[in-house]
Amino acid sequence: MNSGPVRWLLPFAAFVLALSALVALSACGGDENGTAGGTAAPTGTAGPSTTATAGPATTATPRTETPGVTDTQIVLGVDAPLAGLSGAVYSMIPRATEAYFKYVNEAQGGVCGREIVYKFEDNEGSPEGGLEAVRKLVERDKVFAVVGSLGDDPHTTAWDYLNEQDVPDILVSAGANRFGSDPEGHPWTVQMIPSYTIEGTFYGQYISENLPGKTVGVLGASGPLYFDALEGLKSGLDPTKNEIVSEQVFELTALSIRSEVTNLRQADPDVVVSFADPGFTAQAVKEANRLDWHPQWVISYTSSDEIMFQFVSPELLEGAVTFQAFNLASMKDVPAIARHWELMKDYDGPQPTNFSVYAQLLGELAVEVLSRTCDNLTREGLMDAVESIKDWHSDLLLDGVNVSFSETDHTALQTGRMLRAGVEGGKGKWEYFGPLYEFEGSAELGEANRGG
Repeated sequence: MNSGPVRWLLPFAAFVLALSALVALSACGGDENGTAGGTAAPTGTAGPSTTATAGPATTATPRTETPGVTDTQIVLGVDAPLAGLSGAVYSMIPRATEAYFKYVNEAQGGVCGREIVYKFEDNEGSPEGGLEAVRKLVERDKVFAVVGSLGDDPHTTAWDYLNEQDVPDILVSAGANRFGSDPEGHPWTVQMIPSYTIEGTFYGQYISENLPGKTVGVLGASGPLYFDALEGLKSGLDPTKNEIVSEQVFELTALSIRSEVTNLRQADPDVVVSFADPGFTAQAVKEANRLDWHPQWVISYTSSDEIMFQFVSPELLEGAVTFQAFNLASMKDVPAIARHWELMKDYDGPQPTNFSVYAQLLGELAVEVLSRTCDNLTREGLMDAVESIKDWHSDLLLDGVNVSFSETDHTALQTGRMLRAGVEGGKGKWEYFGPLYEFEGSAELGEANRGG
């Protein structure tokens, strides 16, 4: 089974280590008692990027017996890959969220008159590690809620445990469709990123609208990123306009996907959709080039960071299409992104990338939800606050992208635009184009509608 955003590092382990200057990370682990955040940092100049956020309460409500809540603190937890090759990149996500919480603590006095403390646990990218990590956070650290759990595989066990314990499991950074589509069976879990099914639906609609008559091939690693996204792709495609002529699946442990690319080449689709992470997608693009084959590439949003151009040359990737919902870290002319760079510097965050932008966005939404619980600072009150979110917007998000939840809708990001790979001055860059795509179907599987 697929382990979410940590999977793609393995085929390119040595290269990722060489990118330490790019990610500029320090160790994010801690002692056996976990790593606590929320310590005051030097005064910063950055401001919040939300435009519809209620200000934190200035008066603390009376202390209750709710775990993780005292008169002075709200203790949150997160499980994520923190060590090894996976941690070298993905530990920046909880670090960047923590940096935003530090800003809120110093500049706004925390939330509900209390400081936010953010405790980390390493989930090791595995189901066993995920379960052990959330148990420590709940039973040892007594966290109020788990916020931003990272990885599909680790969360397959963690979400059952958290729901059995009635612990809020919110803003999960895992794309498997199950984590946002079962609010009845798992009412305490709320997904942050677009599900792979939503992503696939958007790609299907994009292809049928813009590339009618073109044949389609699909490539991916066995797991939710492939199977959920393939389901969405087939839902979004108009079968009268496009035919899928080849589906190639490989194991996550594969060292080479040459045979799968060769099989695709024999079917000769005009468009290849890669539901794989950057390492495998880069292999596919390079292998197709070796075969002197140049289809239109549509690639998973897990590859939408400019780090992708370190895996494969910008010239080979030029014209590839992917998807995202927020302003990219490279877009420094956007005021919210410029402030993000300042905030990461002033509050001991990582070197900005799209991961850190996403992480701050997650932190902003968490603060918005917490600010709505001040009169009922309980776990049940927190979930009520989550489901009260309607059309919330951060300036980090693209115009027209908002977040809404309800009792029957537990996925945050369901709108976005396509990105196209280009080359400027010999360097690769992603550029947004076209309209907004909005997912307006059921939680199980729905219909993507194109906005104006």
